[in-house]
Amino acid sequence: MQIDVFTLIPHAFSWLTEHRPLATVLGKELELRLWSYRDFTPLSGGQVDDEPYGGGAGMVLRVDVVCAALEAVYGETRDRRIVALTPQGRQLDQALVEELADEESLTLLSARFEGFDERVVEHVATDTVSIGPYVLSGGELPAMVLLDAVARRLPGALREESGAMESFSPALDGGLEYPHYTRPPEYRGWTVPDVLLSGNHGRIDVWRREQSRVRSAL
Repeated sequence: MQIDVFTLIPHAFSWLTEHRPLATVLGKELELRLWSYRDFTPLSGGQVDDEPYGGGAGMVLRVDVVCAALEAVYGETRDRRIVALTPQGRQLDQALVEELADEESLTLLSARFEGFDERVVEHVATDTVSIGPYVLSGGELPAMVLLDAVARRLPGALREESGAMESFSPALDGGLEYPHYTRPPEYRGWTVPDVLLSGNHGRIDVWRREQSRVRSAL
């Protein structure tokens, strides 16, 4: 899979590439390319944004800058899914993660502060995605969240058993993961459920599935 991220601060992603799951699949199942809008802007002085028409605070990433960057990398034909990270987008959930992880190539567009010229969303992007109903200072963090979630679904990212019973997995009928406990079995009067100490894996499996159903119903 190839994922391209267009951003104003490519170096912000460096820490993410050094850790699992991204580091495990980079150069194998995943080719990650980070592109700076400033490297392709047709404007002088590295300008990429401008004041919004009609007035108001903040700056808006220009549509001509975004198009210039995409055309420099892909040419006139862009036969790939182009996702703009914006609060107005489709809410990122596990179903969407699975959908995006099945793509052979994916492009993520991030913007700072007030966001994109609306024409980027309407005419350039093929999809819009939001990681939640709140405002951030830019699209880099949403892009990282999406990257991490997609990377976890690629072959070799996790040990096979690591993702088998996690939240939203088919094994849990798409529900939340059950609670986990580890040593010590008692701490400050807080105890581990007896069933987990029983050694009876059939009972443990039943308990875990019931806990998953209870959590998912809340």
